[in-house]
Amino acid sequence: MIVTYYGGQCFKLVRGDTTVGFDPIAKQKADWPTVRFGADVVFSSLYHPNFAGYEQMQNGGKAPFVIHGPGEYEVGEVTARGFGVKTNYRGQDRYNTIYQVQFDGMSIVFLGALSDPEIDPKILGALADVDILFIPIGGGDVLEVPQASKLAVKLEAKLVIPMHYDQAALTAFLKEEGEEALKPVEKLTVKKKDVSLMEGEVVVLKG
Repeated sequence: MIVTYYGGQCFKLVRGDTTVGFDPIAKQKADWPTVRFGADVVFSSLYHPNFAGYEQMQNGGKAPFVIHGPGEYEVGEVTARGFGVKTNYRGQDRYNTIYQVQFDGMSIVFLGALSDPEIDPKILGALADVDILFIPIGGGDVLEVPQASKLAVKLEAKLVIPMHYDQAALTAFLKEEGEEALKPVEKLTVKKKDVSLMEGEVVVLKG
């Protein structure tokens, strides 16, 4: 699987002929530059231009299958569960969806625009065996650095990928993780056998 980051919370995951998008950035009224790529399945954690630019994920005349809320889903080789949690984003109480996605033999947890690290124990119990964790670290509307670091440990994630941050937050997070010398990479190519040997390893992707 190849993972590419586009800023904010927008990621592209590719395995073979299947492309999965997370939190696509809308063309207008978003805080980050938009990006366009074709996807088969798109997950949106919260209805806001920063995370719900579905129209940017079309491939020619083909629209992606859009998932934007709690429930159980199966689309081709992608299966997922969404868990709704309350959050506060841009001063408004909203619902954020945490996704657990099974793709390329790996369990991927995407926390979305999570602002409260105290997740319902039932949801935490369901998020077992986390191979890859996408976690917001930017503070303000999302988790603060210490909260994010502790939650990653609580979830026992094998591989942690930070998102929704500025340079100050990233520097603080890497210091918290004891990874001050870690350099961002353009893309991440990862396999289940590689992840299975990791224990809380951090990878930063260039946005």
